Amino acid sequence: MADEEWTQRGIDVNTPSVARLYDYYLGGKDNFPSDRLAAEEILSVVPEVRIAARENRAFLGRAVRFLAEEGIEQFLDIGTGLPTQGNVHEVAQEIRPDARVAYIDNDPIVLAHARALLRGIKGEVTVASGDLRQPEEILQTPEVRKHLDFSKPVAVLLVAIMHFITEADDPRRIVTTLRDALPSGSYLVLSHGTHDNRTEAAKKGTKVYERANSPLVLRSRTEIRELFDGFELVNPGLVWLPEWRPDDFPLYDDPSQALIVCGVGRKP
Repeated sequence: MADEEWTQRGIDVNTPSVARLYDYYLGGKDNFPSDRLAAEEILSVVPEVRIAARENRAFLGRAVRFLAEEGIEQFLDIGTGLPTQGNVHEVAQEIRPDARVAYIDNDPIVLAHARALLRGIKGEVTVASGDLRQPEEILQTPEVRKHLDFSKPVAVLLVAIMHFITEADDPRRIVTTLRDALPSGSYLVLSHGTHDNRTEAAKKGTKVYERANSPLVLRSRTEIRELFDGFELVNPGLVWLPEWRPDDFPLYDDPSQALIVCGVGRKP
């Protein structure tokens, strides 16, 4: 769809979108000139961002595969972003053909692309509009309530999304609300950008994101660990993206180049 058509549908194509920036880092084409300009500005000062995006996507795949192997058949993916290779339902259903996935996002372009991609898939996957800052509304969304059974374990995926939640939006309240809705045996999958080890680069990158539709809020490893309160971290704990159960040897010596730490927690 041309830029003019999106504009006619009320989509702001002139403000960089965090979902479309991520798409650009991954080599996607679902982005606009404003996104590409902002992305190149970020990459000029923090070239590792492209590594971070790819490692984050790889972590998501490994985490979903791990959960499916653990018997999880329900996934609530909040802030799903634009569809790309290795989507959650594709990874999960390779192991659990009946796995059910609810994708949630508040970006209208993400929703349009996701619904188009999933149009031919029946039953196991749904897409709904929702804002992570209102977790209670997500949990009561008709599509979510109809699609997922919260009397059975559910994996909540907050992958590279919590660092777009400001302190004013109370990130701990958000995760606690989601946690309290889950039965025992459920999981939280979370990845989050940190300023640890990359202080100067972090300052430059967050400055550019001030022009995007959501600010970038990097947190310390300690602060990120607190988001797992009420969950038991599975091995190897809270680590840099390439350190979480890698499939092969890392492509670089310093895992902190991935800029993001991640973990998977189980609700006892």
